Amino acid sequence: MTSKYIKIHLPYGKVSAIGPGKADLLEAIARSGSISAAAREMGMSYKRAWDLVDTMNKSFKQPLVSTATGGSHGGGAQMTVFGHEVLRRYREIELKACRAVEDELTTLAGFLNPRE
Repeated sequence: MTSKYIKIHLPYGKVSAIGPGKADLLEAIARSGSISAAAREMGMSYKRAWDLVDTMNKSFKQPLVSTATGGSHGGGAQMTVFGHEVLRRYREIELKACRAVEDELTTLAGFLNPRE
């Protein structure tokens, strides 16, 4: 569940260890079994997706995504057990945060000018 109002990022130095886009990428990798397929699904370049995965893997104590090199049997990527746990906890935090401020943000959003 991604919030339409708030975006939660876990900072790690000068980067975000995980945020909404990285969480969406993890879900796409889990569905497709491939970083390149996940990138296509999300409309981003393979390099961008690979860089995001690399940032996540380096930010956490254990990798969130494991990869296998291509070749005659093909490559692929999958979320690790640890990656599933990080993603589950991240989505849980998102949900709790959204529920905690939903009414106030809906009211505040009502003060915005309508889009033309």
